[in-house]
Amino acid sequence: MADLTKVKENLEKKGFIVNVFDTGAEATAHLASEISDKTVGFGGSMTLKEIGLYEELSKNNEVVWHWKLVDYNNLFNEKTKDPSNIRAARDAAMHTDIYISSANALAETGEIVNIDGAGNRVASTLWGHSKVIFVISANKLEPNYEKAVWRARNIAAPKRAASLNKKTPCAIKVDKCYDCNSDERICRGMVTIWKPMQFQEFEVVLIQEDHGM
Repeated sequence: MADLTKVKENLEKKGFIVNVFDTGAEATAHLASEISDKTVGFGGSMTLKEIGLYEELSKNNEVVWHWKLVDYNNLFNEKTKDPSNIRAARDAAMHTDIYISSANALAETGEIVNIDGAGNRVASTLWGHSKVIFVISANKLEPNYEKAVWRARNIAAPKRAASLNKKTPCAIKVDKCYDCNSDERICRGMVTIWKPMQFQEFEVVLIQEDHGM
């Protein structure tokens, strides 16, 4: 089991609210007790999907998540729902009270790294909400910022590209980022959160068990 003590301390020194849980179920219960009668936006995240957070928060909140509109693994299938609905959901999620995302990597020194294709997820973690929450499991942890960036580019992004059946070098080999120029490239922008952005509250929920990619 990973020791999350150091990263918790470093995140708190930077001004983040930090809560640590052994399981995803405990993290979900915590957030459900904390969030009520709010509008909540979700970024694309296997972690959030795996811990059942959407279903739990939807009981007492209005939750917007574009993943619930389509089978995201078949997003570009001709039978998928109108892509304009996905755009509308992404836009709506950017104007909610609270925004929840995971991360592609977290440095023990306290930096949160995310890579995005459409940009809605990273944009929403920077501005537009009274509170932003990151739900991050122990498998995303790296000892320093440089290795966190490396993980986001060479582990998380290729795995996600492969899960979406992209025809990119990283998706075919699932071994590293090739910095390709493919039209199907999903790693198009990277954002690092060094400290909570001004005028917003930031919480990091750490989970001991592994989730996501």
